[in-house]
Amino acid sequence: MAEPTAPLLLGCDFSSSPGRRKPIVLALGRSHGARVQLQALERFETLAAFGQWLAQPPREEGGWVGGFDLPFGLPRELVQALGWPTDWPGCMQHYRSLSREQIRAEFAAFCDARPVGGKFAHRATDGPAGSSPSMKWVNPPVAYMLHAGVPLLIDAGVHLPGLHAGDPGRVALEAYPGLLAREVLQRRSYKSDDRAKQTTDRLIARKDLVNALEMGQTRLGLRLKLSHAQRDALVDDASGDSLDAVLCLLQAAWAQQRHAEGDGLYGLPPGLDALEGWIVTTPMPVPAGAPRSDGHSKKQD
Repeated sequence: MAEPTAPLLLGCDFSSSPGRRKPIVLALGRSHGARVQLQALERFETLAAFGQWLAQPPREEGGWVGGFDLPFGLPRELVQALGWPTDWPGCMQHYRSLSREQIRAEFAAFCDARPVGGKFAHRATDGPAGSSPSMKWVNPPVAYMLHAGVPLLIDAGVHLPGLHAGDPGRVALEAYPGLLAREVLQRRSYKSDDRAKQTTDRLIARKDLVNALEMGQTRLGLRLKLSHAQRDALVDDASGDSLDAVLCLLQAAWAQQRHAEGDGLYGLPPGLDALEGWIVTTPMPVPAGAPRSDGHSKKQD
Protein backbone atom coordinates (compact mmCIF):
# COMPACT_ATOMS: atom_id res chain seq x y z
CA MET A 1 0.00 0.00 0.00
CA ALA A 2 1.44 3.35 -1.04
CA GLU A 3 2.14 5.91 1.64
CA PRO A 4 0.04 9.11 1.51
CA THR A 5 1.58 11.98 -0.42
CA ALA A 6 3.14 14.63 1.80
CA PRO A 7 1.43 18.00 1.45
CA LEU A 8 2.88 21.00 -0.29
CA LEU A 9 4.27 23.44 2.26
CA LEU A 10 3.95 27.18 2.02
CA GLY A 11 5.05 30.24 3.93
CA CYS A 12 3.38 33.59 3.44
CA ASP A 13 4.80 37.05 4.05
CA PHE A 14 1.54 38.98 4.03
CA SER A 15 0.76 42.61 3.22
CA SER A 16 -2.59 44.23 3.97
CA SER A 17 -2.11 46.65 1.05
CA PRO A 18 -0.08 44.72 -1.52
CA GLY A 19 1.22 46.24 -4.73
CA ARG A 20 4.10 46.03 -7.16
CA ARG A 21 6.59 47.43 -4.67
CA LYS A 22 5.30 45.43 -1.68
CA PRO A 23 3.61 42.23 -2.89
CA ILE A 24 2.44 39.29 -0.84
CA VAL A 25 5.26 36.72 -1.05
CA LEU A 26 4.54 33.00 -0.97
CA ALA A 27 7.35 30.46 -0.48
CA LEU A 28 6.49 26.96 -1.71
CA GLY A 29 8.39 23.85 -0.70
CA ARG A 30 8.45 20.20 0.32
CA SER A 31 9.90 18.38 3.27
CA HIS A 32 11.95 15.19 3.06
CA GLY A 33 12.60 14.07 6.62
CA ALA A 34 14.44 16.91 8.31
CA ARG A 35 15.18 18.68 5.01
CA VAL A 36 12.89 21.36 3.61
CA GLN A 37 13.40 22.07 -0.07
CA LEU A 38 12.42 25.53 -1.29
CA GLN A 39 10.75 25.05 -4.66
CA ALA A 40 9.56 28.52 -5.67
CA LEU A 41 8.71 32.05 -4.59
CA GLU A 42 5.45 33.50 -5.88
CA ARG A 43 4.23 37.09 -5.57
CA PHE A 44 0.73 38.56 -5.53
CA GLU A 45 0.13 42.26 -6.09
CA THR A 46 -3.55 42.30 -5.05
CA LEU A 47 -5.59 40.78 -2.23
CA ALA A 48 -8.07 39.48 -4.80
CA ALA A 49 -5.39 37.53 -6.67
CA PHE A 50 -4.12 36.00 -3.45
CA GLY A 51 -7.66 35.11 -2.37
CA GLN A 52 -8.22 33.35 -5.68
CA TRP A 53 -5.06 31.29 -5.17
CA LEU A 54 -6.16 30.28 -1.67
CA ALA A 55 -9.63 29.28 -2.87
CA GLN A 56 -8.35 26.91 -5.55
CA PRO A 57 -8.68 23.20 -4.80
CA PRO A 58 -5.23 21.77 -3.99
CA ARG A 59 -3.32 21.44 -7.23
CA GLU A 60 -1.37 18.46 -5.95
CA GLU A 61 -2.27 15.28 -4.11
CA GLY A 62 -1.77 15.77 -0.39
CA GLY A 63 -3.05 19.35 -0.31
CA TRP A 64 -1.05 22.07 1.46
CA VAL A 65 -0.11 23.26 4.92
CA GLY A 66 0.85 26.91 5.26
CA GLY A 67 2.28 29.34 7.78
CA PHE A 68 0.92 32.87 7.40
CA ASP A 69 2.59 35.94 8.88
CA LEU A 70 -0.53 37.70 10.12
CA PRO A 71 -2.51 37.46 13.35
CA PHE A 72 -5.50 35.13 13.34
CA GLY A 73 -7.20 36.58 16.43
CA LEU A 74 -7.60 39.52 18.79
CA PRO A 75 -6.85 39.72 22.54
CA ARG A 76 -9.72 38.39 24.64
CA GLU A 77 -9.36 41.34 26.99
CA LEU A 78 -9.94 43.75 24.11
CA VAL A 79 -12.87 41.84 22.64
CA GLN A 80 -14.62 41.67 26.01
CA ALA A 81 -14.01 45.36 26.76
CA LEU A 82 -15.53 46.36 23.41
CA GLY A 83 -18.53 44.07 23.87
CA TRP A 84 -17.83 42.14 20.66
CA PRO A 85 -18.77 38.46 20.21
CA THR A 86 -16.38 36.23 22.15
CA ASP A 87 -16.65 33.26 19.79
CA TRP A 88 -14.06 33.35 17.00
CA PRO A 89 -16.44 33.14 14.01
CA GLY A 90 -18.72 35.82 15.46
CA CYS A 91 -15.81 38.05 16.38
CA MET A 92 -14.24 37.79 12.93
CA GLN A 93 -17.59 38.42 11.24
CA HIS A 94 -18.01 41.61 13.26
CA TYR A 95 -14.39 42.67 12.72
CA ARG A 96 -14.53 42.30 8.95
CA SER A 97 -17.69 44.44 8.86
CA LEU A 98 -15.75 47.44 10.20
CA SER A 99 -13.71 49.89 8.14
CA ARG A 100 -10.06 50.55 8.96
CA GLU A 101 -11.11 53.98 10.23
CA GLN A 102 -13.63 52.40 12.61
CA ILE A 103 -11.04 49.90 13.82
CA ARG A 104 -8.51 52.64 14.47
CA ALA A 105 -11.06 54.77 16.34
CA GLU A 106 -12.24 51.91 18.58
CA PHE A 107 -8.74 50.67 19.35
CA ALA A 108 -7.41 54.20 19.97
CA ALA A 109 -10.24 54.89 22.41
CA PHE A 110 -9.45 51.64 24.22
CA CYS A 111 -5.77 52.60 24.49
CA ASP A 112 -6.51 56.20 25.56
CA ALA A 113 -8.41 54.92 28.58
CA ARG A 114 -5.47 52.83 29.80
CA PRO A 115 -2.31 53.85 31.70
CA VAL A 116 1.04 54.57 30.08
CA GLY A 117 2.99 51.33 29.66
CA GLY A 118 -0.15 49.24 29.33
CA LYS A 119 -1.98 50.82 26.43
CA PHE A 120 -2.38 47.68 24.34
CA ALA A 121 -4.08 44.42 25.22
CA HIS A 122 -2.07 41.29 24.43
CA ARG A 123 -2.87 37.72 23.47
CA ALA A 124 -1.44 34.88 25.53
CA THR A 125 0.88 33.96 22.63
CA ASP A 126 2.44 37.45 22.33
CA GLY A 127 4.76 37.18 25.32
CA PRO A 128 6.44 33.85 24.53
CA ALA A 129 6.50 34.65 20.78
CA GLY A 130 7.78 38.21 21.21
CA SER A 131 5.16 39.39 18.73
CA SER A 132 3.38 42.72 18.44
CA PRO A 133 -0.14 42.90 19.87
CA SER A 134 -2.65 42.07 17.15
CA MET A 135 -4.57 45.29 17.89
CA LYS A 136 -1.68 47.53 16.75
CA TRP A 137 -2.66 49.65 13.77
CA VAL A 138 0.80 51.19 13.14
CA ASN A 139 4.42 50.01 13.18
CA PRO A 140 3.50 47.32 12.18
CA PRO A 141 -0.20 47.59 11.21
CA VAL A 142 -1.00 44.01 12.20
CA ALA A 143 -4.62 44.90 13.05
CA TYR A 144 -5.13 45.75 9.37
CA MET A 145 -3.31 42.58 8.33
CA LEU A 146 -5.81 40.55 10.35
CA HIS A 147 -8.66 42.59 8.87
CA ALA A 148 -7.46 41.96 5.30
CA GLY A 149 -6.11 38.43 5.61
CA VAL A 150 -8.39 36.36 7.82
CA PRO A 151 -11.50 36.99 5.68
CA LEU A 152 -9.57 35.67 2.67
CA LEU A 153 -8.85 32.46 4.57
CA ILE A 154 -12.44 32.12 5.77
CA ASP A 155 -13.94 32.80 2.34
CA ALA A 156 -11.50 30.34 0.74
CA GLY A 157 -12.78 27.63 3.08
CA VAL A 158 -9.37 26.65 4.47
CA HIS A 159 -8.93 24.85 7.78
CA LEU A 160 -7.59 26.85 10.74
CA PRO A 161 -6.70 24.31 13.45
CA GLY A 162 -8.10 25.23 16.86
CA LEU A 163 -10.17 28.09 15.43
CA HIS A 164 -12.26 27.23 12.39
CA ALA A 165 -13.08 23.97 10.62
CA GLY A 166 -12.54 23.92 6.87
CA ASP A 167 -11.02 21.91 4.05
CA PRO A 168 -8.49 19.53 5.68
CA GLY A 169 -6.53 19.59 2.42
CA ARG A 170 -5.75 23.30 2.86
CA VAL A 171 -4.46 24.09 6.35
CA ALA A 172 -3.54 27.60 7.50
CA LEU A 173 -1.54 28.33 10.65
CA GLU A 174 -0.51 31.65 12.14
CA ALA A 175 3.25 32.00 11.81
CA TYR A 176 5.76 34.65 12.87
CA PRO A 177 9.16 34.83 11.15
CA GLY A 178 10.69 36.99 13.88
CA LEU A 179 10.35 34.13 16.36
CA LEU A 180 12.65 31.91 14.32
CA ALA A 181 14.99 34.71 13.17
CA ARG A 182 15.72 35.75 16.77
CA GLU A 183 16.97 32.26 17.58
CA VAL A 184 19.88 32.95 15.24
CA LEU A 185 20.33 36.71 15.23
CA GLN A 186 19.07 37.71 18.69
CA ARG A 187 18.49 41.47 18.33
CA ARG A 188 20.35 41.99 15.04
CA SER A 189 18.16 43.47 12.30
CA TYR A 190 18.20 41.78 8.90
CA LYS A 191 15.70 43.81 6.87
CA SER A 192 14.16 47.18 6.13
CA ASP A 193 11.72 48.60 3.60
CA ASP A 194 13.57 51.93 3.85
CA ARG A 195 16.35 52.00 1.25
CA ALA A 196 18.44 54.29 3.46
CA LYS A 197 18.43 51.57 6.15
CA GLN A 198 19.35 48.67 3.86
CA THR A 199 22.85 48.54 5.27
CA THR A 200 25.82 46.21 5.00
CA ASP A 201 25.18 45.03 8.55
CA ARG A 202 21.69 43.91 7.58
CA LEU A 203 23.07 42.16 4.49
CA ILE A 204 25.55 40.25 6.66
CA ALA A 205 22.73 39.37 9.07
CA ARG A 206 20.68 37.88 6.20
CA LYS A 207 23.68 35.82 5.10
CA ASP A 208 24.19 34.56 8.65
CA LEU A 209 20.50 33.72 8.99
CA VAL A 210 20.32 31.83 5.70
CA ASN A 211 23.49 29.90 6.57
CA ALA A 212 22.09 28.92 9.96
CA LEU A 213 18.84 27.73 8.37
CA GLU A 214 20.77 25.62 5.87
CA MET A 215 22.80 24.11 8.72
CA GLY A 216 19.68 23.38 10.76
CA GLN A 217 20.82 25.54 13.67
CA THR A 218 17.39 26.19 15.22
CA ARG A 219 15.26 24.30 17.71
CA LEU A 220 12.93 23.19 14.90
CA GLY A 221 15.51 20.61 13.85
CA LEU A 222 15.01 21.33 10.15
CA ARG A 223 17.58 22.05 7.43
CA LEU A 224 16.67 24.38 4.58
CA LYS A 225 17.72 23.16 1.12
CA LEU A 226 18.43 25.92 -1.43
CA SER A 227 19.92 26.28 -4.87
CA HIS A 228 22.68 28.84 -5.33
CA ALA A 229 20.23 31.14 -7.13
CA GLN A 230 17.67 30.83 -4.34
CA ARG A 231 20.27 31.59 -1.69
CA ASP A 232 21.33 34.71 -3.58
CA ALA A 233 17.70 35.80 -3.97
CA LEU A 234 17.01 35.52 -0.24
CA VAL A 235 20.16 37.40 0.70
CA ASP A 236 19.69 40.09 -1.96
CA ASP A 237 16.09 40.92 -0.98
CA ALA A 238 16.88 43.75 1.45
CA SER A 239 13.20 44.11 2.41
CA GLY A 240 13.42 40.65 3.99
CA ASP A 241 10.05 39.68 2.51
CA SER A 242 11.37 36.61 0.67
CA LEU A 243 13.32 35.45 3.72
CA ASP A 244 10.31 36.01 5.98
CA ALA A 245 8.20 33.83 3.69
CA VAL A 246 10.84 31.08 3.93
CA LEU A 247 10.94 31.36 7.73
CA CYS A 248 7.16 30.83 7.73
CA LEU A 249 7.67 27.87 5.37
CA LEU A 250 9.94 26.22 7.94
CA GLN A 251 7.37 26.80 10.68
CA ALA A 252 4.76 25.14 8.47
CA ALA A 253 7.12 22.20 7.91
CA TRP A 254 7.52 21.77 11.68
CA ALA A 255 3.73 21.84 12.09
CA GLN A 256 3.24 19.25 9.36
CA GLN A 257 5.71 16.96 11.11
CA ARG A 258 3.64 17.19 14.29
CA HIS A 259 0.51 16.38 12.32
CA ALA A 260 2.19 13.39 10.66
CA GLU A 261 2.91 12.12 14.18
CA GLY A 262 -0.81 12.25 15.00
CA ASP A 263 -1.27 15.79 16.33
CA GLY A 264 -4.55 17.16 14.99
CA LEU A 265 -3.59 20.67 16.12
CA TYR A 266 -0.36 20.73 14.08
CA GLY A 267 1.78 21.45 17.13
CA LEU A 268 -0.47 24.14 18.59
CA PRO A 269 -0.97 23.75 22.36
CA PRO A 270 -4.17 21.91 23.38
CA GLY A 271 -4.95 24.68 25.86
CA LEU A 272 -4.92 27.52 23.33
CA ASP A 273 -7.59 30.21 23.61
CA ALA A 274 -10.02 29.48 20.77
CA LEU A 275 -10.77 33.21 20.43
CA GLU A 276 -7.18 34.48 20.38
CA GLY A 277 -5.39 31.74 18.45
CA TRP A 278 -1.72 30.84 18.79
CA ILE A 279 1.49 31.35 16.78
CA VAL A 280 2.81 28.00 15.56
CA THR A 281 6.13 26.78 17.09
CA THR A 282 5.65 29.12 20.09
CA PRO A 283 6.03 27.11 23.31
CA MET A 284 3.21 27.32 25.82
CA PRO A 285 4.70 28.98 28.95
CA VAL A 286 4.88 26.81 32.06
CA PRO A 287 2.99 28.42 34.97
CA ALA A 288 5.18 29.49 37.88
CA GLY A 289 5.71 26.57 40.25
CA ALA A 290 4.28 24.00 37.84
CA PRO A 291 6.33 20.83 37.29
CA ARG A 292 8.32 20.79 34.06
CA SER A 293 9.08 17.82 31.89
CA ASP A 294 12.55 17.62 33.43
CA GLY A 295 11.05 17.20 36.89
CA HIS A 296 12.07 20.64 38.16
CA SER A 297 9.88 23.61 38.98
CA LYS A 298 10.11 26.84 37.04
CA LYS A 299 11.56 29.63 39.15
CA GLN A 300 9.83 32.93 39.57
CA ASP A 301 11.53 35.69 37.58
